[in-house]
Amino acid sequence: MRDAARRLRREQTDAERIVWRALRAAALAVTFRRQHPIGSAIVDFACVEARLVIEIDGGQHSGAADAERDEALPAAGWRVLRYWNNEVMENLDGVLADITRVVRDR
Repeated sequence: MRDAARRLRREQTDAERIVWRALRAAALAVTFRRQHPIGSAIVDFACVEARLVIEIDGGQHSGAADAERDEALPAAGWRVLRYWNNEVMENLDGVLADITRVVRDR
């Protein structure tokens, strides 16, 4: 699992790279990890302190697999936020505002 997470870190999508830079630059007072294993899943970004997962989805994502993860992660105490690649590219400020609001609420 760790090898897969390392490979995914090296092979980030453009949208994941943009979100990672933005999360690191934002003054959120929490730390995010990228391509973080949780159970049998490797999530795009995880904030352990806030029990928050951020997933950046492109066309390769399937509804069934994502729905299964979206059930398993909350059952384990994690909140999942999903954004499409085009949302990140076209409205990064809105995505970050949403993430900031959720972090502060947690």
